[in-house]
Amino acid sequence: MSKGSVLVVDDEKLIRWSLKEFFQQEEYDVQSVQDWVSVEKAVREKSFDVILLDFKLPDVDGIEILERLRRSQADAAVIMITAHSNVDHAVLAIKAGANDYIAKPFRNEDILLRVEKALETRRLRREVSQFREERSKEYSFDRIIGESAPMKRVLDFVRRVMDTGEPTILLQGESGTGKDLLARAIHYNGSRSSGAYVNVTCTALPRELMESELFGHEKGAFTDAKEQKQGLIELADGGTLFLDEIGDMDLYLQSKLLRCLEEKAYRRVGAAQERYVNMQVIAATNRDLKGLVESGKFRKDLYFRLMVIPVDLPPLRDRTEDVPLLVSYFIESFNLEFNKKVRGVTRSLMRRLVADPWTGNVRELRNTIERAMILCREDYIGEETLSFSDAPRSPGDESNSLLLLPREGIDLEELEKDLMSQALRQTGGNQTRAGQLLGLNRDQVRYRVEKYGLELPPAK
Repeated sequence: MSKGSVLVVDDEKLIRWSLKEFFQQEEYDVQSVQDWVSVEKAVREKSFDVILLDFKLPDVDGIEILERLRRSQADAAVIMITAHSNVDHAVLAIKAGANDYIAKPFRNEDILLRVEKALETRRLRREVSQFREERSKEYSFDRIIGESAPMKRVLDFVRRVMDTGEPTILLQGESGTGKDLLARAIHYNGSRSSGAYVNVTCTALPRELMESELFGHEKGAFTDAKEQKQGLIELADGGTLFLDEIGDMDLYLQSKLLRCLEEKAYRRVGAAQERYVNMQVIAATNRDLKGLVESGKFRKDLYFRLMVIPVDLPPLRDRTEDVPLLVSYFIESFNLEFNKKVRGVTRSLMRRLVADPWTGNVRELRNTIERAMILCREDYIGEETLSFSDAPRSPGDESNSLLLLPREGIDLEELEKDLMSQALRQTGGNQTRAGQLLGLNRDQVRYRVEKYGLELPPAK
């Protein structure tokens, strides 16, 4: 099997013969030509992996040939061969698009190493290009499930925004509404798709560690800084920085982030020299930033800097017509993952799924379907597959209700506040365990604790 295809372009017959014989012995598919007319004919009939191109040819200059080849054989690796070691020739060759160059006289083994290096670089570039293409398909806007009017408005608006450039975007919405998915779609379908997508969770680490994670640090900047480290902002250069849960960022870090966004500059911890960064910024929050500004927990200037393009993602309860689409999509995905052939859900269960408020939004629906798929042994998922504590209840079905609604009505927020308080008391203030009792994640519990101003009992 051939290791690759090589085109040798040189007006010296002995060099052409020598290289052709050598590369054929090394199991390469080799063709040799002496002038531009022959080159043009060869590349019209075949694509080559590597082209060895002499700097001086009798009919057309090698640099001009290189520029023409870049239009017709853009994917080929080109190695220029110069008559003698000449820095000017090398600079011209690289500027014109050559991958490498070698001076005459050369050993065949040396040029073989350059060919192998060029082929490896070409292979890696193809893999990266393929990976980016796959990611672009995976996170295309077509993969965001939603035919409802609210979702169509959001997606149409985001597409229009992307056409105008790379503005700072703030995604707002409840937990589980798909902010991370939309951020990835913006990145992988925008002009920054060839750069890195760097996801930063603003609550993941204490302030001191988060500063180092964001901006990087120099060796010896603090006790454990045993070596220099790049920050996440530096890694996002040329790509997209996604700041998740921006509303929970420490005030001190907010000021440093604001300066970075305004001046496109930052300093590593312990460094005196500034570094510059070129990136798109997408932030996301499930909190009321305006309310945090008013209470002094979020910087007003950073708030306005992030609010260039605000995008509000609707909760699932406001786009119930998307529930059947999402259910079908999740079933199809889990069929592949679990090697099952579930065809759908029963009509009665679908009515319950559509009627449920889904406080955890799309994430909660996905988890519910995943659990049902694991338990299901039939062609269709029925109500019996999900326990009453898991499965949503249809309107008017009082026999299955956990609580009966008084005729005079009830204050839903007061009920939620009371249940939240009970769960926290039962778990000694453990927010994760309290969330498990109520079917909420820790972020949702924390949000309600702050919303209702609840006092946390001492942890047990």
